[in-house]
Amino acid sequence: MRVEFANAIIKYHKTVANQVFITGDLGFMALEQVRESFGKYFINAGVAEQNMVTVSAGLAAEGFIPWVYSISPFTTLRPYEQLRNDVCHHNLPVKVVGNGGGYGYGIMGATHHNLEDIGSMRLLPGMKVYVPFNGNDVEHCVKQMLADKSPNYLRLNLAAKINTEVESFSQWRRLKKGGKTIVIGTGPVVANLFQLDPEILNQLEIWLVSTFPIINLPKELVDSLKEKQVVITMEEHSGQCSLYETLAAQLLSNNCGNVKYHGLYSNGYPSGKYGNQTWHQAENNLHGENLKNKILAYLK
Repeated sequence: MRVEFANAIIKYHKTVANQVFITGDLGFMALEQVRESFGKYFINAGVAEQNMVTVSAGLAAEGFIPWVYSISPFTTLRPYEQLRNDVCHHNLPVKVVGNGGGYGYGIMGATHHNLEDIGSMRLLPGMKVYVPFNGNDVEHCVKQMLADKSPNYLRLNLAAKINTEVESFSQWRRLKKGGKTIVIGTGPVVANLFQLDPEILNQLEIWLVSTFPIINLPKELVDSLKEKQVVITMEEHSGQCSLYETLAAQLLSNNCGNVKYHGLYSNGYPSGKYGNQTWHQAENNLHGENLKNKILAYLK
C-alpha cells in the first residue's frame, strides 16, 4: 500500500496547504516522488524516531500538518511516550503512518513486526486508527485524516485483492452476505477467508471494520448477530486491546444474547521461528489449512 499512499500524499499536497512529510530514514524506491513534491518540506529525520515525533508536534503546534512515516513499530512503539505527551495530550493533528503492520516485514523478525499497534494507538487520547483493506482505501484514509484536526494513525500493509465488489471506505462494510456464522475482521488478512473452499465460505457472513475506536455497531450487524448467535473475529494483531476485546464489549452493550464468541488473532511466534508474512499468518491460524481447520471447528 505504500505506493498508493505515496500517490495520495502527492495528490493532496497540491490542494491542502501546510503539509510536512517527515520520514525516519526510509523511502528508497517508494518516496522519491514524495520528496520531489514536498521539496524543503520533506524531512529525513534519520534513525531518531522520538525526536521525529517531538519535531512533528512542534510543527503541528505552529499550524502545519505533519506526516510521520516509517516501519510500523518505529512510528508507534519506539516513540510512544512522545506520541502520548507531545502529540495526543495537546490534540495536535500529527498523522502517523506505519508501514508493514502485523507480520508485514516477514523474515526481518519481531523487531520489524507490529502485533500491538492498533491496541496501543487506540489507547492514546484523541487518536483515531485507520486500517485500510485494499489499495483503493488508502486515498480515502489520507483524505479523511487531512480533514481531521486530531492525531491519526494509518496502518499500511500488503493490499487485499478479492474477486468480489468492495464498497468504498467506511468504518463498517459487509463483504459477504448469508451463511450461519459471522466473521468480523480488520485489515487485508480478512481476504484469506475468500481462499477457503466454497462449501466453507458459503457458511460465512463477512464484515470488515476499518477504523478505531468502535463506538457502536451497525443495526444490520446487530440484527444478524442476534439471529446467528455465532461470531468469529479475525485480525493480524494481538487479541488484547484490539478487535477481539473491543467487539466483546460491544456485544454486551448491544444485548446480542448468548453469542458464541471466537477469536482468530496473532499469538506471536509459537514455534520460535521466522518466515514470510504468509508463513506467520498460517502458524497463527490466519491462513491456509490452519485457518480452514479453525473455521470448521467453530462452525461445528
